[in-house]
Amino acid sequence: MICSICPRKCNADRKFEQGYCRSPENFRVARAALHFWEEPCISGKNGSGTVFFSGCNLKCVYCQNYEISRKNKGIEISRERLVEVFENLVDQGAENINLVNPTHYAPMLADILKNWNCPVPVVYNSSGYESTETLKMLDGLIDIYLPDFKYIRSDKALRYSAAADYPDVALAALKEMYRQTGKAVFDGAVMKKGMIIRHLILPQNTNSSLEITDMVLHSFPDAYLSLMAQYVPCTDLTDFKEINRKITKREYSKVVDYAMNSGAENIFIQDLSSADKTYIPPFDFSGII
Repeated sequence: MICSICPRKCNADRKFEQGYCRSPENFRVARAALHFWEEPCISGKNGSGTVFFSGCNLKCVYCQNYEISRKNKGIEISRERLVEVFENLVDQGAENINLVNPTHYAPMLADILKNWNCPVPVVYNSSGYESTETLKMLDGLIDIYLPDFKYIRSDKALRYSAAADYPDVALAALKEMYRQTGKAVFDGAVMKKGMIIRHLILPQNTNSSLEITDMVLHSFPDAYLSLMAQYVPCTDLTDFKEINRKITKREYSKVVDYAMNSGAENIFIQDLSSADKTYIPPFDFSGII
């Protein structure tokens, strides 16, 4: 498979070599389990059926899931086994099937979803660094898009994720996701269709967060905005001292207050206690082996 799935367009033949994401041709997965720490409308009462894919096309220097995104920890499995993993989560009562960091497997997942009728909503949970051409392959197959909108400034995207084009690429991707999902649909308190745009607030980056808030509120009025306070340094950030700490209450309140004063109604916020490594799932191959 000559890979041009994501904006990196490595053109690596993944059968014989690894591109930027360091992923093989087969699925590599690190965990599949019910997860209760997503937004309330995603986790619901029974938990979100999260499937964590290894590898990453962005590799942020501060990634909390660095074990699987940067170190590529995981187990290779077949398409047939992946469907079994999905079905096991459904049998456990999962509110949805939550594909975490699926970008570099998107076409293969599209093929599975065309041939396997998932009885619960499918969530596409990604960094936002997506090719619109690839996303169009998923049209009609994804019920809920849960993308990040990490950066609105190219210098920040280059420094932290080696992707100066992230702002433009992510904005185009979000527009395609929004086109596919339309206005949110709920069954009680659980989302069945729609889009939640996540923004992780970084230390000393609140002005960028205000700009992103403006962009989301004006460009995606029917989407939900999730302002995340959970940033905690997990990797060696010696060369990135400005983000080598948690965000402060003042920083988070600045962004939340701005969003509320701007008229945001569809918004999720977090307690600062969420910035704790204990909330990072153990990538112990649960549900895979």
